[in-house]
Amino acid sequence: MIKQQLSDYIKKIIEVTEEDLTIILSYFKPINQKKNDFLLSQGQVSQRTFFVGKGCLRIFFVNEEGKDTTRYIAFENQFATALVSFITELPSTEYIQSIEQSELLYINHQDFRHLMEIIPQWRQFYCKYLEKAYVNNTNRLMSFTTLDALERYNQLLKINPTVVRRLPNKIVASYINVSQETLSRLKSKT
Repeated sequence: MIKQQLSDYIKKIIEVTEEDLTIILSYFKPINQKKNDFLLSQGQVSQRTFFVGKGCLRIFFVNEEGKDTTRYIAFENQFATALVSFITELPSTEYIQSIEQSELLYINHQDFRHLMEIIPQWRQFYCKYLEKAYVNNTNRLMSFTTLDALERYNQLLKINPTVVRRLPNKIVASYINVSQETLSRLKSKT
């Protein structure tokens, strides 16, 4: 079933022959993660990209004071990786953690690159993936510099209410860069 989810997702992004799609899917391997398992720790090189079939992954970093900030949350039918490390093959400054029990597919870095060499449409898929990541990261950065806490919370409710519905307050607060106390006040205002 999870491979069918991935197949449907890929076909929404690019036009691909059934033969090429079969080849692409053959490189993805299943993995199940328990709640709060780490798939990547700071200092490790990101060698895998994950597709979420069921569950949730979060990508976050921890500052020098020990405060964590969530950069990205991936629910069902989304990809997740520590992208900078995956691209540069340098140690990651981020962690990847399963926030819920999760059923995933992963592809390793070498196979991902190999697919770009043998299937031109996979390069197109990757390009669209990078564009989406860039837009997402830029919009998040702009929200941190141009919106106050209440505006960021309301934007999250509008754009991705699943984050607020499914995840603990600690993670929601980390995602919109506020304290848990501030998040509680924001929730009481809406």
